[in-house]
Amino acid sequence: MSFRDDNEESRDLKKPFLHTGSWYRMSSRQSSIMGSSAQVLRDGSISVVLCVLIVALGPIQFGFTCGYSSPTQAQIISDLNLSVSEFSIFGSLSNVGAMVGAIASGQIAEYIGRKGSLMIAAIPNIIGWLAVSFAKDSAFLFMGRLLEGFGVGIISYTVPVYIAEISPQNMRGSLGSVNQLSVTIGIMLAYLLGLFANWRVLAVLGILPCTILIPGLFFIPESPRWLAKMGMMEDFEASLQVLRGFDTDISVEVNEIKRTVPSSSRRTTIRFADLKRKRYWYPLMVGIGLLMLQQLSGINGVLFYSSNIFERAGVSSSNLATFGLGAIQVVATGVTTWLVDKAGRRLLLMVSSSGMTLSLLLVAVAFYVEGIVSDNSDLYGIMGILSLVGLVAFVISFSLGVGAIPWVIMSEILPVNIKGLAGSIATLANWLTSWAITMTANLLLTWSGGGTFTVYAIVAAFTIVFVTLWVPETKGRSLEEIQSSFR
Repeated sequence: MSFRDDNEESRDLKKPFLHTGSWYRMSSRQSSIMGSSAQVLRDGSISVVLCVLIVALGPIQFGFTCGYSSPTQAQIISDLNLSVSEFSIFGSLSNVGAMVGAIASGQIAEYIGRKGSLMIAAIPNIIGWLAVSFAKDSAFLFMGRLLEGFGVGIISYTVPVYIAEISPQNMRGSLGSVNQLSVTIGIMLAYLLGLFANWRVLAVLGILPCTILIPGLFFIPESPRWLAKMGMMEDFEASLQVLRGFDTDISVEVNEIKRTVPSSSRRTTIRFADLKRKRYWYPLMVGIGLLMLQQLSGINGVLFYSSNIFERAGVSSSNLATFGLGAIQVVATGVTTWLVDKAGRRLLLMVSSSGMTLSLLLVAVAFYVEGIVSDNSDLYGIMGILSLVGLVAFVISFSLGVGAIPWVIMSEILPVNIKGLAGSIATLANWLTSWAITMTANLLLTWSGGGTFTVYAIVAAFTIVFVTLWVPETKGRSLEEIQSSFR
């Protein structure tokens, strides 16, 4: 019995939610007849980049959702007569929705494919933004925010996994970092447009990324590794061929992927008990650890308090300064995208964590000194500027590694047969930690500004130790080689 016969039942149960049509099934000989119109498809790197740019609309939506509440707080509170606590609930509901989406994301992506799960994520995002835009009271506002969060939770898992599974190994780190780059672009756009548009118009603009993403999904191939796992070998080879270019010999990569597929497809249900095996728990521990440490470094708390730091440093327009901070994030994350396949994941993570530790300590010292000197003294003003410098340095350091690379590594190291379950757990851990930091930041900062940033600095320092001892280097290795190294 052939491999495809063995997997007939799996194919009946799990089929791609979206078919891209027959265009990408063309053989190299057929495509050559099309002449110049097929040139883009023959160039594998261009084909992959186009696919990444289309799915990157999802993380842009993710970032826009995260950045939306900052420039709109005063307007929403005024128009809907909300209390500050009610607006805080509105802000945190996206995290709650994202946790629900994270729980479902792995299984959705396994059962209907990576593209299908992005379609599922896009629809509640659009409905959520419409609900926010037309909200007359807090009920519609809260419902819309929950729906947005649910879609973002699915996007946060599916996009890095899809990018990792379609990318050639020499470009996987850079293309994977596009995920976080797109998030920062989304945040910056929310800050920028929030300077000019009112909160209802801004919510309508929030619909655009997913509105463009939905038709775009019909023009890109499904993940070849997912197709291979489902036993759809003809679709698998056609998908890989268009991603690598019709003039490229893909036989070596096809055979390498096929070798890993039989062992992962004999059993389609993975139980929590299976995660006790080292080949599973070790990569899961690394993935969860990196994604939790990313949030425990206090990035959300620091950004939450940034406007106060700007004001104390004498910056008159805190909204404009916040946009500037968002722009700095985009530039620094862009540098990471360029460096990650050259310098390697581990080195960038250690440099990033070291910079975060030093900059957080700088902010902590500034807070401690401010607490013991007079508000009218020159030293107090100097400390305000010092805390601003520390904040900018922290955001740059975070964006140079810890912001993007944990998602890249999570998508690379999880074995294909547990990726759905383990990826959901890791993504849930990230969102749960993000919610905890967001909810506790104000309380901690009220308790002690210096103490809060000292705690964040200790976590950043521990990240250096964690990366040094437990995180493997994945640069220049195929996904199959990475995952087999844990056996």
